[in-house]
Amino acid sequence: MKRRSFLTSAAAFGAAPLFANNTPIHTPKGKAEHCIFIWLGGGMGQIDTFDPKKLGDNLGKPQKAGSLYKAIDTTVKGVQVTEHLSKTAKVMEHVTVMRTVNHHVIDEHAFATNIVHTGRMISGNVVYPSIGSIIANQRGAASTDVPAYILIGYPNVSRGPGFLGAKSGYVYLTDTNTGPAGFTRPAYVDEKRAEIRHQLLKPLMARTSKGSAAADYEMAQQEALRLAGPKFMRHFNLKEEPDTLRNDYGGEFGQRCMLSRRLVQAGVRFIEVSHNLNFMNGTGWDIHNEGYKNQHLLIQELDTALSALIRDLKDKKLLDKTLIVVGTEFGRPPEFDGRGGRGHQGTAFSMVLAGGGLNHCGAYGVTDELAKKPVENPVPLVDFHATIHAAMGIDPSKELMDGTRPVPITDGGKAVAALFG
Repeated sequence: MKRRSFLTSAAAFGAAPLFANNTPIHTPKGKAEHCIFIWLGGGMGQIDTFDPKKLGDNLGKPQKAGSLYKAIDTTVKGVQVTEHLSKTAKVMEHVTVMRTVNHHVIDEHAFATNIVHTGRMISGNVVYPSIGSIIANQRGAASTDVPAYILIGYPNVSRGPGFLGAKSGYVYLTDTNTGPAGFTRPAYVDEKRAEIRHQLLKPLMARTSKGSAAADYEMAQQEALRLAGPKFMRHFNLKEEPDTLRNDYGGEFGQRCMLSRRLVQAGVRFIEVSHNLNFMNGTGWDIHNEGYKNQHLLIQELDTALSALIRDLKDKKLLDKTLIVVGTEFGRPPEFDGRGGRGHQGTAFSMVLAGGGLNHCGAYGVTDELAKKPVENPVPLVDFHATIHAAMGIDPSKELMDGTRPVPITDGGKAVAALFG
């Protein structure tokens, strides 16, 4: 090859993207306007909930791997759940259980919680934003009267805005009766006095340099000042709801789910609702050893609240606009430990999608005879994230900026096309 020809070819190669794929990737675009993300911290066992298999025996000698509870039919032909999900079984036409979600993170709670919330492993030089913060950043609140992202649970870096900054962060609460702390002024601070305080702060905050941590804090402070007062706090008054509906949702967790529906109506874009904040069964969903004994109480509480939320949103013509996600950090293996509980499993586990205008089919993906690995339609976690973003009308390949560094919303995630029209 002549020198000139070689240089011309080399220049053309250098201008082209490395390993370029000229085949356009079609990303479906959903029509959901809001997302309610129900978080089951500890690791929901798929084999005892949404992916039942043959019955096991955790007390016999020898033990026999399998489900702890009987399977029951649902409103979707051929799709079963366990007996403690009897109420959700009656609304499964609005639900798709993603049975083959998987990741290969070490089966440790903090790492797995982080990757399920952010879609990425923890990095030493960057803090990635959570799915709630990405949606808040890309869609904003549907009303100027509310924040874009509310967390009903305890704050955690995995749920935070990462490099997107405080403007994409959350307002949080743990008590549905009192609502978020700090948003109700003392009785002696009226509108006029609040404004005077605001004006006193202005010269100090004006000295902050753009892009600094102080500037980021100022933005969050401005948002808090804007929301403070009865106009925002009235959304947390659950006593406005009929007693029959409150009873339908069940106990404390159910009330959080009902509050999430009220926040959707108010215009909040993304609400995360934590389940079992008070560890009603002693261990939460992390059912090692004797923890399995009261697992059915957790499943029943989830069943009551989730089914009520689906019905309530449907009755109010909000179900197609609201994507419900039930997430957990990993599943549980079919085998039992020495005292009857279960360990951790990330190779195959169930996550749940409901509403959101998707084409629901009851269940997507098939696991093997003991729900240990996918055998049909595997859904890597990154694809599960892409499906949520696509349902919310967000391109999962879009790049966000970490300073001067572009970071795609997902690392090559592809939405599950079967769920879209």
